[in-house]
Order: sequence, then structure tokens, then C-alpha cells
Amino acid sequence: MANLITLSRLLLLFVLVIIAYQAPPVLQLLNVPLLGVIFFMDAFDGFVARLRNETSHFGALFDIAADRIVENVLWIVVADLDLVPVWVAILFITRSFLVDTIRSYGASRGLTPFGMVESKLGKLLVSGKTLRLLYGIAKAVTFGYLLLIYPLPLVAPGLYEATRPELEGLKFLLVYTTVFLCVLRALPVILEFAFKSDGPFRNIGRSRSNRRQ
Repeated sequence: MANLITLSRLLLLFVLVIIAYQAPPVLQLLNVPLLGVIFFMDAFDGFVARLRNETSHFGALFDIAADRIVENVLWIVVADLDLVPVWVAILFITRSFLVDTIRSYGASRGLTPFGMVESKLGKLLVSGKTLRLLYGIAKAVTFGYLLLIYPLPLVAPGLYEATRPELEGLKFLLVYTTVFLCVLRALPVILEFAFKSDGPFRNIGRSRSNRRQ
């Protein structure tokens, strides 16, 4: 059942994409509640898995893959619709691949995703419940707001023109707050992996020191 909910979430995502590109502007407003359902199902599938004792390694991986597909597809769509600069989508997609690759490497060595970060500050930024919740809310609100204002010039042109500076200002605030949180939570994972004792860049400082000698 839990995996079926995860699959349904992906199907709803593709419905959202079709509506964003093909539906009349008024119907595009349906994407806002639809997005809410998609994000709600992200939490609901895990709850169902635990309730029905359906937790499995495949289910966990499938859920993670669905999370990445949903997030990356949404960033691509809002960038293609010219709602955000394309570099924003590139940043989030790059971040997701880098962090997931590092965590996959850690999993092969018996480490949990959050267990790879060892510093106190890193743990606070990456695994702290407050920042995790804040980041999730920031993404949901940002996507919802972008999908809301996209059809607004055609649905309510007078309202849009009258409030355009405010709408653009709020969009700027939401998008760049989400970008900031994305980078803030990714840096400890990337840096601690890269420069720890067995990391890929562990010898850089030592090599430079030897050259100076």
C-alpha cells in the first residue's frame, strides 16, 4: 500500500505538469491544491508503511527516489516557465545528485544519511528537526506560490498589474530563502565527506605543504 501511495504521488506530479503546460489559466490554479496533496502524500506513505508494517529497503529507496523526482521536476518546470532563473534549478539538481551520491557511498559502509555528518554544527544544520522542517516548508510554499502566480496575469490581469511589485518581491524572498537553506544544509555533507580522513580531497593540504618544503 505504501509503495502504491508513492507511485500515485509520481502520477499526480505528471498530472500537475500537464495542467501547467496544457490547461486553461483558470484550471492551472488547481495545481496549488494538487501540489499540497503531493507533499502530504510524501509524509502519508511513510506513516502507512509503519502502520501496516510494510517498511522495506526497496520502499525506503523508492520513497527517496520519488522525493528527488518530485523536487527536480518541479524546479525544471518553474525554470522552464520562466518563474525562476535557470541557475536555481541547476543548483538544486546538482545538490541532490551530489548529496545522494555521498549518502549512497556512506550507506555502502554502514552509515546512515544523517550519521555521516559528525560535527555539532553539521548535525544541527543537516539532521536538526527544526531546519529540516523549515526547509521542507520553504520548498512547499515556494512551489505553491510560483504555481499560483503563473496564471495570474491571465486570470486576474488587473490584480496582477496592481500588485506586481509586491508579488515579485515575495517571489524573490521565497526563492532565495529556499536557495539559502538548500546550500546551508548541503555544505556540511559535502565538505565533511570531501575533507575527512578518508575523503577524496584529504591530501590536498598535505600536498601543498610538501611542495612548499
